[in-house]
Amino acid sequence: MNEAFSWGIQVIHKMQDLGGPLLTGFFRGITFLGAEEFYLLLLSLVFWSLDTKFGARLVYVLLISGLINYLLKDLFAQPRPFVLEPGINLIATEGYGLPSGHSQTAVVVWGTLASRMKKPWAWVAAVIIMLLIGITRIYLGVHFPTDVLTGWVIGAVLLSVAEWIVPGVFQRAGGMPMILSLTLITGITAAAVLLHPTKESVAALATFWGYSHGLLFLSRYFSLSCSGSVGKRIARYPIGLVVTLLLYLGLKVILPQEGEKLYLLFRFIRYALLGLWIGLGAPLVFRLLRLTKTESSNGQPSQ
Repeated sequence: MNEAFSWGIQVIHKMQDLGGPLLTGFFRGITFLGAEEFYLLLLSLVFWSLDTKFGARLVYVLLISGLINYLLKDLFAQPRPFVLEPGINLIATEGYGLPSGHSQTAVVVWGTLASRMKKPWAWVAAVIIMLLIGITRIYLGVHFPTDVLTGWVIGAVLLSVAEWIVPGVFQRAGGMPMILSLTLITGITAAAVLLHPTKESVAALATFWGYSHGLLFLSRYFSLSCSGSVGKRIARYPIGLVVTLLLYLGLKVILPQEGEKLYLLFRFIRYALLGLWIGLGAPLVFRLLRLTKTESSNGQPSQ
């Protein structure tokens, strides 16, 4: 065991010695703020009920950050603390450790939200959440301190790049012919899956493919708007969430499990359907139920 790993394990032990059942329970709750399931709930809420255009941007920032994190993890192939010292982890997880995905994504997502709000208190809250999520990963014994620090740094770089590049990319993509956009989305997804066919990257790329197709049709034929009364905005979320959970949890149970035949193919289908539902299916259902005011592509109001 090298010195960095030894030092990291010592830090984890010291943090756990200062804690107890109450702190452990609290940190388990905080670490959920950086989990895939939480972001699924949060981003659906933003996209459906708060700000559709910003929600779309947030989804892509999260997906890109996730893909980069998976690639870096496989590149560095660094073990997690409990691989070197079994039993040190207080929660179960798998995969490589460097960089910490929770820490990286926390900076990207919560930083993007704070940037959108443009309020000092929002940045204070975002930084606190970023720090807490990273600290929980060390305390819970699933990451070395260096994993978390690296995740924060990479997240900060991605956040800066996203704030500079993403708005222009959205603007240019909106002017492309439909067939070209569909071809690019499918080509990029297929090439990336072939180059890196892991379960994590397949999930992110499938979500990208499904969500992009849905968003493309939604933006071309209906306005991207969350217009409507507060009551209607609130009502959309549980309706959309029911199908989201059925796709996310229900299909997970009935489709082939990891290690079984065609697992990656069906995993792609599951996440593609999830992305398509969030980006297109749910907004169309909201429109049919008159829970949102939209406009057709010719700019005329449509209920």
